[in-house]
Amino acid sequence: MRKENQSSLSEFVLLGLPIWPEQQGAFFTLFLGMYLTTVLGNLLIVLLIRLDPRLHTPMYFFLSHLALTDISFSSVTVPNMLMNMQTQDQSIPYGGCIAQMYFFIFFTDLDSFLITSMAYDRYVAICRPLHYTTIMRQDLCAFLVAGSWILSGASSLSHTLLLTQLSFCADNTIPHFFCDLGALLKLSCSDIFLNELVMFTVGVVVITLPFACILLSYGFIGATVLRVPSTKGICKALSTCGSHLSVVTLYYGSIFGQYLFPALSDFINKDILVALMYTVVTPMLNPFIYSLRNKDIKVALGKLFSRAIFFLQ
Repeated sequence: MRKENQSSLSEFVLLGLPIWPEQQGAFFTLFLGMYLTTVLGNLLIVLLIRLDPRLHTPMYFFLSHLALTDISFSSVTVPNMLMNMQTQDQSIPYGGCIAQMYFFIFFTDLDSFLITSMAYDRYVAICRPLHYTTIMRQDLCAFLVAGSWILSGASSLSHTLLLTQLSFCADNTIPHFFCDLGALLKLSCSDIFLNELVMFTVGVVVITLPFACILLSYGFIGATVLRVPSTKGICKALSTCGSHLSVVTLYYGSIFGQYLFPALSDFINKDILVALMYTVVTPMLNPFIYSLRNKDIKVALGKLFSRAIFFLQ
């Protein structure tokens, strides 16, 4: 088979979603609505946190960054998918494909680190409430967010640099709706052992270790609540952690096996369904989870609507 390396390969072809042509219009409308809901919902969360002084706390500081990350995360793949569905042009330039993969990994990892930082914030709030303001200082919060950005950038850059060293076969068809790292590695004619080793190692660092830290944080939270088994204490813990636990469940439930065990993903339809879950559905649901289960957000939302009605009168 003739080989073409990355310098001569000009584009890839994304096969997109496995749907019939007559279904394209309905799915285009569905995903466009979901994407707009994601952007507007997360922007609303950021706006509420910005405008309401009562939300200027570490928890909502992390939440605002998570909301911006969800917008960016969804924007990496969904607009291109919608454009391909509308124009029926499935090609993507080599450079655009590599860039899409880089930012997809970057925002995936950033989500993981931010969710972990939020879990640590909830641990301090419930297990060490008297020292909360001392521990969760503004400089520590900024350090955690900056560290999340740096680690995410290093992770995605390592995958990208290794990928650009590979040669690709003549077949440039990607059976996915975006440039997924695992799908790109399957097209390579080069030895991908190092790429898979880095994928597994970095996956442990950016997915498994943060997940373990989250479990540890909630283990301490559970132990603290059980030591004072009062209905009031349990309700307070649930109201404080319920939204975050829902986000953790959605996020890690969708991607845990997808990136740590790429060799087990033999059914491409399953891969696409899982990818749609964490690129389209989860970012859209996060604003609803925090607005419906969080009293402070609902109060801030009510104030914002009251202001809007007042100015419109």
